Amino acid sequence: MTIAKPRADKAGQARGQGPSGHVTVKSLASKPLSAGFVSGFVMEFMDKRGVINVDRVATTFRMTKSQLAETAGLGLATISKSDRKASPRTQTRVTEMLEIISRVREWAGSEAMAMAWYRSQPIPALDGRTPEALVKSGQAGAVRDYLDHMALGGFA
Repeated sequence: MTIAKPRADKAGQARGQGPSGHVTVKSLASKPLSAGFVSGFVMEFMDKRGVINVDRVATTFRMTKSQLAETAGLGLATISKSDRKASPRTQTRVTEMLEIISRVREWAGSEAMAMAWYRSQPIPALDGRTPEALVKSGQAGAVRDYLDHMALGGFA
């Protein structure tokens, strides 16, 4: 899906077509997420304004809002209250979680297995921490770098 003109919405998201012709999503409160990170899988959870629908994420992964909040490292009120669902912090955390799950779901076998890997598989190269723990501590980039390394044939 490609959007011809960039536009900003109420949640502080700008969407548009990047120089490579791919969709880019940019939170006005953070740096742009490149098209390589915003996959079609992640886009499935976005509404027309470019905001991740956290209720849909919870339903897809058969989680309660409380479980999703814990998995993303957010408070229950952040996931439950409509004015906080679209906050930059909530959107960033949930998007990072979905980006990582998107990258591993093919070799994991399913979305459910990718979520299980995300929540429980320690990564030796990252001090034995799980992807979930790393995202919660603001280190989603380290997980993406690790997955890039593995995709290029690197060792764990």
